[in-house]
Amino acid sequence: MKVVASPNLPTASLLNAYRAASAYTDAFYLDVPGAVTLSRYIAAFYTTPLFKMERLVLATLVAKPSSDAQAHALAAGERSRFAAWTVEDRDDAQIVMCDFMRKTRSWLMVEPLPQGGTRLWFGSAIVPQRISPDGRVRLGLGFDELIPLHRLYSRGLLGAAGRRV
Repeated sequence: MKVVASPNLPTASLLNAYRAASAYTDAFYLDVPGAVTLSRYIAAFYTTPLFKMERLVLATLVAKPSSDAQAHALAAGERSRFAAWTVEDRDDAQIVMCDFMRKTRSWLMVEPLPQGGTRLWFGSAIVPQRISPDGRVRLGLGFDELIPLHRLYSRGLLGAAGRRV
């Protein structure tokens, strides 16, 4: 299974509004066999060992603890808060989570493939700190510099979730 960086978002993506507003957006996908529901994908994503390390950091540094039970409740639509995020938007195929500082968004989407299987999407949006008159976007202190690491980490998160579904 190969994680692919996509320059384009699906037409129905809830991240399209952020891209149109000059936010940084990225999108990665992974094709997996079988039918995968959004609920199953959310639960797999937020309970991988890799994401559990992020949950530990959030619990320690910003007092935003979380548990696997909470991840499963989020996946089932029974809660709207999880760790440092709140559900901003959700439909049957995708979810957008907003961080507690309202700076970043995380997006998960499932897309059935015509030949069978499911395309798992994962992406992010970073709201710009400012947009200069010439259209240059500044994400803010540290964000611009961390994009390469963020992209690598995103690939790892999606790959780990894909192995769990």
